[in-house]
Amino acid sequence: MYIVWYLLIGLAAGWLANLIVKGGSAGLLINLIVGLIGGLLGGWVLSLLGFVAVGTLGSLVTAIIGSILLLWIAALVSHRKTR
Repeated sequence: MYIVWYLLIGLAAGWLANLIVKGGSAGLLINLIVGLIGGLLGGWVLSLLGFVAVGTLGSLVTAIIGSILLLWIAALVSHRKTR
């Protein structure tokens, strides 16, 4: 049951981060992948800073922060390739 919950949090985080970063939607699967990887990235970064996500809201915020970082890094890499 927890797997479904993680997928839903990842989907919501990817969708919200996509709205924050570029203001559009990239599709269900891309948002899910960005949210799940962003959750891992956000958890790692916040643990380096000494923070721990507690509860569903903490997990969602952590995944959103990580997803925004992931989209920002992807934008930096894609701009370098076009120049």
